[in-house]
Amino acid sequence: MENPSSRKKKPDNRLLLRYAGLAFQMMVTLGIGVFAGYKLDQWIGWRFPVFLIIFSLLALAILLWQIIKDTRK
Repeated sequence: MENPSSRKKKPDNRLLLRYAGLAFQMMVTLGIGVFAGYKLDQWIGWRFPVFLIIFSLLALAILLWQIIKDTRK
């Protein structure tokens, strides 16, 4: 009979998929924020990329809130 403590644990696929999905969500959210800020700055015609910075920081704040909320469980 095999000792249960000697068996290797298999990785939990649900946890792996959950964090892979969170990483994909982070990339998409940040990409949308940067793209929207870039296009808005182009449309207004300002030299300094104000909206690119604002939307990027806003996307990062949303991402941090989402990570804290998801990992707290």
